Amino acid sequence: MPGITREEVAHLARLARLELRDEELDHFAGQLDDIIGAVARVAEVADQDVPPTSHPLPLTNVMRADEVLPSLTPEQALSGAPAQEQQRFKVPQILGED
Repeated sequence: MPGITREEVAHLARLARLELRDEELDHFAGQLDDIIGAVARVAEVADQDVPPTSHPLPLTNVMRADEVLPSLTPEQALSGAPAQEQQRFKVPQILGED
């Protein structure tokens, strides 16, 4: 597979709106070529018998199950509120909308 050219790096830089000097184009061309080579080697190792995964270890949900527990009634919750309306806390309007 041919390597990444300076022109291709310059094109990518233009798309990303980056200004690169000539020595940077050469430097990044070599680096991008190494990265693409590494990805190609990984692709060679992957086999049809290996299922795609998002994580090398199985993940489990560590959240507890929802349980209904005794809680405050609306009247109890609003008992200390300075203002209430329709069983809700009433707060000052901030957006200027009705």
